[in-house]
Amino acid sequence: MTSLSVYHKIKGVVSRFSQVLRFGTFLKSTGRKLALSIEDIISMALFKQRTGIETKKQAYEILEPSCSYKTFVVNMNRFSFLAALVLAVLMKTNRGNQHVIKHVDSTDIPVCLFKNANAHKTMRGIASYGHSGKGIYFGLKLHIISDFARKLLRIRFTAGNVNDREVVIPMSDEIWGILIGDAGYVSEKLSEEFRKTSNRIFIAKPRVNMKRIMTKFQQWLYDTRAIIELNFRNLKMFYKLVTSLPRSVDGYLANYIYSLLAYQIA
Repeated sequence: MTSLSVYHKIKGVVSRFSQVLRFGTFLKSTGRKLALSIEDIISMALFKQRTGIETKKQAYEILEPSCSYKTFVVNMNRFSFLAALVLAVLMKTNRGNQHVIKHVDSTDIPVCLFKNANAHKTMRGIASYGHSGKGIYFGLKLHIISDFARKLLRIRFTAGNVNDREVVIPMSDEIWGILIGDAGYVSEKLSEEFRKTSNRIFIAKPRVNMKRIMTKFQQWLYDTRAIIELNFRNLKMFYKLVTSLPRSVDGYLANYIYSLLAYQIA
């Protein structure tokens, strides 16, 4: 598929959401007219993430929009809240058609190289030092609940030092069936919260030092956790979720939103 056909496919999806959510109502009735339509702005931002373009400058040079580069960047950041609205609608739809088996996990989202953490100012106060399998990093955490079909059901960003167990209950209010986590989610309190309802159960993989017998079915469920790892891998490798290039908080958040939405509509 050519870059042009990818862009037109994305714009077709955005146009449908624009009609349903009435993007035009978010424009001011007075003042200067936008150089680009909201549909074009969001489509271009999604095209950048979908095709793995590294910088907004590269996207600007490829797409050649009829506006200045500064206007291009400002409007991408300005209307990212509409992309977030579309993403919320899609996840709401996914929760209405969720597979019985779900997974919860988090991944590290560094905002800069670790050696630059002390000098990093843009995300100071939002990001924090966290620890992943790759070591200590400075940034955020992305928490995801997705189902067996790899559909995103819930997402949440937190500081890098937030305990994974703290966000499970707030994220799972519309989740039913079987929710599976790794050993980092082992918690009697968490399991008890899920047992209070009759339509869902939480299963965390036992730690290696725990004396707990697993059934073959439980082992099979644990093994399916590789599915959620594919979500994280694809978001980082192909949709440029992780970045250190934005010069504002809005730029960072816009990058994350467009990356997640591009992945969900791909």
